[in-house]
Amino acid sequence: MLGTDGRYVTLGRASDPSEDEVRGAEEALRAQGLAGWLAIMEGNPYVGAAPRVLEVRPLADPTVQFADAAAAFARAIAGRRAELAG
Repeated sequence: MLGTDGRYVTLGRASDPSEDEVRGAEEALRAQGLAGWLAIMEGNPYVGAAPRVLEVRPLADPTVQFADAAAAFARAIAGRRAELAG
């Protein structure tokens, strides 16, 4: 799940998340006044090439573009990697 500010959480690590898990995550976002997308991450956020996120569907009515959230995600990953390397 990708938040509008670039934060992410992983659902269904060993398999795709169930529809109930996705609905529960969307309800949790909405309850906190947040929104985002169900997305697929290609790559590893910790090592290797920079990961990419691919939009699957919006959750809790995001008001920003997916591309903006994906760019914030990429900046956060790059910053964290630099922090760990330094």
